[in-house]
Amino acid sequence: MKLTVFFNGQFWVGVVENQIGSNLTACQHLFGTEPKDNEVLDFVCHKMMDLIAENRQGVETCPNVVRQRINPKRLARQAAREIHRKGISTLAQEAIKLETEARKKERKTQSKESLEELKEYKYSLKRQKAKKKHRGR
Repeated sequence: MKLTVFFNGQFWVGVVENQIGSNLTACQHLFGTEPKDNEVLDFVCHKMMDLIAENRQGVETCPNVVRQRINPKRLARQAAREIHRKGISTLAQEAIKLETEARKKERKTQSKESLEELKEYKYSLKRQKAKKKHRGR
């Protein structure tokens, strides 16, 4: 699990990438103004797990290769590069995009169903009105 906090030009955004096997899921949280350390800690402790649990869509990645022990100096250089790297990975962007598309489809089907129910209700009212009108003849 990896949390990346960065400034996207307008807001501070936190992107959580969770890789289980070869499946990568990602979700983002909008912080707004620059988050303080305690705000990030609060997000990690309380909100992050709920945000990850909501995700259903994921992206297939190549399986992680078991690595041998890494030299500490090399590890420090990699960590420094990771800190200076700006933005989120393209796989995370793709996972977020898939999740938003899935939610969009779900919302669309729900709104279509509610519209159909409303049409049926209006039609039934119309039929009742017409029957009531011609009742005495």
